[in-house]
Amino acid sequence: MRKSLVVIAAALAAVLSYWAAPTGAAPAAKRMVVGVSLLTKGHPFYQQLESAMREQAKKQKITMRVQSAEMDLSTQTAQVEDFITQKVSAIVVCPVDSKSIAGAIRKANKARIPVFTADIAAQGGNVVSHIASDNVAGGKLAGQYMIKLLGGKGRVAIINHPVVASVQDRVKGFRQAIAKSKIKIVADQAGDGVRDKSMAVMENLLQAHRDLNGVFAINDSTALGALAAVRQAKRKNVIIVGYDGDPEARKEILAGTPLKADAVQYPREIGKVTIQTIAKYLSGKSVARTIPIRVGIIDRASLKKEAAAKR
Repeated sequence: MRKSLVVIAAALAAVLSYWAAPTGAAPAAKRMVVGVSLLTKGHPFYQQLESAMREQAKKQKITMRVQSAEMDLSTQTAQVEDFITQKVSAIVVCPVDSKSIAGAIRKANKARIPVFTADIAAQGGNVVSHIASDNVAGGKLAGQYMIKLLGGKGRVAIINHPVVASVQDRVKGFRQAIAKSKIKIVADQAGDGVRDKSMAVMENLLQAHRDLNGVFAINDSTALGALAAVRQAKRKNVIIVGYDGDPEARKEILAGTPLKADAVQYPREIGKVTIQTIAKYLSGKSVARTIPIRVGIIDRASLKKEAAAKR
């Protein structure tokens, strides 16, 4: 009798085991979580970049945790440290300061969390992949257009934001293009990529350089600040070439203002490719250290053509 009971118990245990854990069943896959620290959410460029990242993350079944540093290094550093504490699968940083963010990136490296940069490169720490516009090429396009507008000669200024690697590349490309002409760069001053400060810088430039012919503005907030100063001074002989192609800048270019052209980026493409790259890497595949995204140039003629095509 005892032997029979043992056999029955064993059989029952086997049946229960079968139903509790079917043969071949795998544990549920852990959902990937990506922490993102944006430069700002106040700029149309980053709004588009974030929107594309979220769309692609949904397709890749990735959970997004998006924060904005609002151009403050200490805020961004804290955000990266929070992501490390949360043990996210990967971190994306759009650096406020390309050099100074390196310390936070090294902390993520130590925690074995892969770091990616989008739009702006970091100068320090181990970054798996950097996804951004080809900013040297964009700067060259801006420089070439400036040469075209000024007939290959004149005096120009740069309103810069030198702590940001992508801006360093834009200025590098612009200078390379201008070097092939008779245009002289008479000033290179920091506007920090914001409208109010760039307007003040431009006001000073107009006072210091009465013979100024043109300005290269490193983004559209800078370009629009410079434009406000030119309008205020009623200087119709100073032209501006900007960078980004934001909606407000497009309107000003189309209206025939001193803002004549913009080198343009494609932030949605940067956002999409960033998430695709992370998904590929986390699945065990190799990715490129640098992934350049195409750039272009827009002016009044091209925007008129674009508007006509939409009718």
